[in-house]
Amino acid sequence: MSAVTALPTPVAASGTAISPPVIDFQSVGQTFVSSDGSRVEALQGVNLSLRRHEFVSVIGPSGCGKSTLLRLAAGLLMPSSGTVSIFGVPVTAPRDEIGFAFQRPTLLPWLDVIDNITFPMRHKYGRVEQRDVKRANELLETIGLRDFARKRPNELSGGMQQRVAIARALLHDPDILLMDEPFSALDALTRDEMSFELLRIWAERPKTVVFVTHSIQEALLLSDRIVVMSARPGRVSEIIDVPLARPRNLATLSDPVFTQLANEIRVKVFTRKPE
Repeated sequence: MSAVTALPTPVAASGTAISPPVIDFQSVGQTFVSSDGSRVEALQGVNLSLRRHEFVSVIGPSGCGKSTLLRLAAGLLMPSSGTVSIFGVPVTAPRDEIGFAFQRPTLLPWLDVIDNITFPMRHKYGRVEQRDVKRANELLETIGLRDFARKRPNELSGGMQQRVAIARALLHDPDILLMDEPFSALDALTRDEMSFELLRIWAERPKTVVFVTHSIQEALLLSDRIVVMSARPGRVSEIIDVPLARPRNLATLSDPVFTQLANEIRVKVFTRKPE
């Protein structure tokens, strides 16, 4: 297991840069002003770079700025200091190449599954094209919900609703998928099922994924690297390479290396003091 504090830009044998990182945080800080006028420093000096089609999980104590990182990458927030870049271009607004899956499905109860999946197109452009409906049906096939296209959200289980939310985030086939604890409200068995489902979808349609979670097991199962954040103000304390072979399956969970890594990360997260 190796750890680094930041990932440098890849360099070819000739000495020339290969390409800019897909997502690049450079000296990023974020401060919020509370309702009582006090200032809360959520992030401080974050340096983090992600490669194309890499799956990176972010873990750390509550309030360390994990969700803030996602909102900055999505262009929903502008950093108080430093820069956030996507494909080498500073982020100044939400971008089309990004899909966002939230902690809860946030499906509209009066719309059926297909209309929920295609709703972002209606919201953004005022209409839904036939190609959008076709793509939505293809995604339903991918997530195993082909027969539920015309069901309402209250007719679906929690896991099925979360599948629909992920399909909605994937509708425009984004290069980047940001996921903010998308399985945290699910029971343990459904959560494991959704983790394997996400692995399958990611293998079939590769994306650069940033996945926020409090589950060390979930982070290990899914990720190429795990970013460990310090307590607020959140900083990148360590970046851990996950040496587990892909594809991963149920047998991965019983791999001695998996268990060893989980124990080591648990110690890092729960014994780390604010820096």
